[in-house]
Amino acid sequence: MSIGENRRRRARQHVLLVGALLACLVALFVLTLLRGQTYTPAGDVIRFLAGENVPGIAFTVGQLRLPRAVLSILAGISFGLGGIAFQTMLRNPLASPDIIGISSAASAAAVFAIVVLQLNGPIVSVFAVASGLGVAMLVYGLSFRNGAAGARLILVGIGVSAMLESFIAYILSGAGGWNLQEAMRWLTGSVNGARLDQALPLLLAVIAFGGLLLAHRRDLEALRLGDDTAAALGVPVTRIRIIVIVAAVGMIAFATAVAGPIAFVAFLSGPIAARVVRTGGSLLIPSALIGALLVLAGDYCGQYVFPSRYPVGVVTGALGAPYLIYLIIRVNRKGGTL
Repeated sequence: MSIGENRRRRARQHVLLVGALLACLVALFVLTLLRGQTYTPAGDVIRFLAGENVPGIAFTVGQLRLPRAVLSILAGISFGLGGIAFQTMLRNPLASPDIIGISSAASAAAVFAIVVLQLNGPIVSVFAVASGLGVAMLVYGLSFRNGAAGARLILVGIGVSAMLESFIAYILSGAGGWNLQEAMRWLTGSVNGARLDQALPLLLAVIAFGGLLLAHRRDLEALRLGDDTAAALGVPVTRIRIIVIVAAVGMIAFATAVAGPIAFVAFLSGPIAARVVRTGGSLLIPSALIGALLVLAGDYCGQYVFPSRYPVGVVTGALGAPYLIYLIIRVNRKGGTL
């Protein structure tokens, strides 16, 4: 088989696997609309989505199930894309927003706005987005020395994240009951109380920042080979790093502003996508679909599978923590560095 034929075969396999992931996501989306505490006939759901007034469906599907499903998918896409962008750029599976402090920054800003400044609504989201972007640039600046080495950026990020977690604990120690309840959503990650009007800003962020990442996917893939090799291939390394950081952090911050820091979705999506899609090529779209599947499935399981109801962040955290431990042990046994 010639090199060209092999590339075409791998490209077809990549498209088929991405199509399979998309089909799984659509099937899970349909399931979340049809079945919750009660079963809703598919015909009634289709009529409602077509604009027909179906008694009882407007509340069950229109106000409860549909907003949760839509926001879960958009948040999952954002976390998945942001996570794989960082992991690819820094060539390290530990380089996810969960680990290097970006999610903690957004949460800390939101908790401060709610508890100390007594703010609520969209202004809290603005605080979260601005803080996420600011801390990302701070971590990048502190780790920059003849380039931003992946291990150095991760260690700086872990230190900043620890300080932010301490700040959050201090703020919460003096919070009142209502503020504490509102702030907890920003710490665990949840789509409870989701509304469709929250989807538009997140959708625009996915289109803008996600499109920016996809437009630079070849340059991003070149960074896997190392900065020197990428520069030799004509990639403007510093500029691409800044573009990737801004785009990835923007998506993470907007998703966190809507659903809180849903634990480990950004961390898990890339490695899972790499194991599912073994055909080479960019992992951006597969990771986005895996992220959407993780959040949508995690929320559904947290609501209807377990004896008690749990926020989606609790479910994804239970999945991600063992994998993080496994990954650290594996790196340690190989004698590598973070």
